[in-house]
Amino acid sequence: MAAQKNTPKRAKRAARTKKAARVTGAKEASAKKSKRVSALDAAARVLAEEAKPMSCGELIEAMAAKRYWSSPAGKTPASTLYSAILREMNTKGSAARFRKTERGKFACRETA
Repeated sequence: MAAQKNTPKRAKRAARTKKAARVTGAKEASAKKSKRVSALDAAARVLAEEAKPMSCGELIEAMAAKRYWSSPAGKTPASTLYSAILREMNTKGSAARFRKTERGKFACRETA
């Protein structure tokens, strides 16, 4: 039986399979590491623990004090959290983790 030629097409296919194996291995390794908690997850946790409506500024301070989440050098983390909460409320509707109690204040949906 004759040896197969190493054509460019075969070389590309081999490179793709090697790359796929590396990527899969990287995904498995990153899955083993603990994932960083998002600001939304931390805010939902704080609101569930506090059981009272809070503003985004208060949420950011409470999350930092409890070491659930800290801003990675962001200039306006409260504004970013506010937008993310509103986005979740708009997309998920009644299934959202948050509810708006008054202007600028949110509470946990489970406490309602």
